[in-house]
Amino acid sequence: MARSKQPSVQAGRRSVLLAASAAAALPLARPAIAQERKLVVGVVLPLSGTFADQGRNNEEGIKTFQKIHGTKVGNVTVETVMRDDQGPGSGDLSRRLTQELIQRSRAEIILGYSFTPNALSAASLLTEAKKPGIIINAATSIITERSPYFARVSMTLPQLASSLGQWAARNGIKTVFTIVSDYGPGLDAETWFTKAFEAGGGKVVGGARTPVAAMDYSPFLQRAIEAKPEAVFGFNPGGDVSVAFMKQTKERGLSQAGIKLLVTGDVVDDNLIPAMGDALDGVISALHYQVELDNPANRRFLAGFREVAGANATPSYRTVQAYDGMALIYHALQATGGKTDADSIMNAIKGARIDSPRGPFTIDPATRDIVQNIYIRRGQQKDGRWANIAFETIEGVKDPAK
Repeated sequence: MARSKQPSVQAGRRSVLLAASAAAALPLARPAIAQERKLVVGVVLPLSGTFADQGRNNEEGIKTFQKIHGTKVGNVTVETVMRDDQGPGSGDLSRRLTQELIQRSRAEIILGYSFTPNALSAASLLTEAKKPGIIINAATSIITERSPYFARVSMTLPQLASSLGQWAARNGIKTVFTIVSDYGPGLDAETWFTKAFEAGGGKVVGGARTPVAAMDYSPFLQRAIEAKPEAVFGFNPGGDVSVAFMKQTKERGLSQAGIKLLVTGDVVDDNLIPAMGDALDGVISALHYQVELDNPANRRFLAGFREVAGANATPSYRTVQAYDGMALIYHALQATGGKTDADSIMNAIKGARIDSPRGPFTIDPATRDIVQNIYIRRGQQKDGRWANIAFETIEGVKDPAK
């Protein structure tokens, strides 16, 4: 019978060595490393003209956030590219700048829009391009309804005005005369103050609508005084316009006529107070931020802000809004694990909760609008200086227009 041949021990060893040698020649498997990449955030703000201070406030908020939190989220480096829309009434320019940021600068998120007309002009473009737009100031209620890619971290005028109207009615004020700027936010402010005030039993006895950039309020204040209300409710877009309004209420003797002054808090922004002086005395306002808030997030923000803007600088509420706009972007990048496509970002934004210097806020997943605390404040002296001092907090206020 033929016997089968068995491989020698030496041949077996040779085979093992050859296999080991071949395996050693193969590249070693390495853990996957996430690729470093850049995210461009296009920023559209008024950086020149009458309202350049608003753009500067927002820009300082962006710089403060990145001073504290850095420029990276995981493997994503966040870079901002600024463009100047020159303020209100420049909707066409705002749209062109938005388009240029998307097409040339490859911006994947747009941050900004200080004025309602500028935000509305860009709405359809953001929808077509599928690019998230984070609104850091414009306050007309309807804006977020104009594009599913809009989200807002500022406030709406109905939030402020309705809160103040409710407070006025609860605190025995029976009659009011309104003075508001004649554009979207002013009309929102007038409408929602009136609704809340009259629902509480008050009566609006007259009103005036003023040009957006008005600097002479004498005729409107005279009409208010002649109407003999218990209070005047006012809204205008801030900056030098608000300083002029407040000084003229003092000069025209509103308080001497026994008329209280109620304003949305943007009119008496903390960083404008030195220019207003004792015109702030006794003024009641409603706002979502003030410098005196005592919480860890605000203390950290103020320290970082003063490194950016100077040791004696006072932030605007607009500074905080831009700071929180960046916070929302960073939150979304963390939640998506660095994904930057629009749908992933928007899904992460809906329902987001941010621990802000203003206090905690959330983004309503249904409306993509902010839900936040509103503070009722009184103008008074503190430590030898004029300040807005909060004496009542209304928590978790949604936009009542939605």
